[in-house]
Amino acid sequence: MAGSIFHRKRRKLKSEINVVPYIDVMLVLLIIFMVTAPLLTLSVDVKLPSSSAKAVETRNEPIIVIAYPDGRFGLKLPEAKQPEVLDAAGLEAKVAAIRGEQGNELRIMVAAEGSAPYQKVLDAMDVLRRAKVSNVSLMTNAGGNAR
Repeated sequence: MAGSIFHRKRRKLKSEINVVPYIDVMLVLLIIFMVTAPLLTLSVDVKLPSSSAKAVETRNEPIIVIAYPDGRFGLKLPEAKQPEVLDAAGLEAKVAAIRGEQGNELRIMVAAEGSAPYQKVLDAMDVLRRAKVSNVSLMTNAGGNAR
């Protein structure tokens, strides 16, 4: 027996990837995404803040541009009691004429009705930019503890 040789049978190595753990992870992720997807919302309700800051004291009254919900604009001059209703081209021409008279001291405040979308305010500011007005402010109602 001293001369007998034991040969072990060698196994051939597999060169395949075991994908079972990857499938398990994929199924767990699928379940997580299926549970969380209905909880996500696509829109966010935004409530714009109100200010409690004091009003700015000025020497002269500013010109007020009002943005209406239907796309029209109002121009309220300091000496006028009611705003004049204009379209965008009329507002631009009138403000450009006033800017020519007053120069860089022209102050304009943009206001909007409560039901007007913010896009109308941006449209009014765009008209003022085309009229080359640089001193533009947003007008708000005093709220909170403003004095």
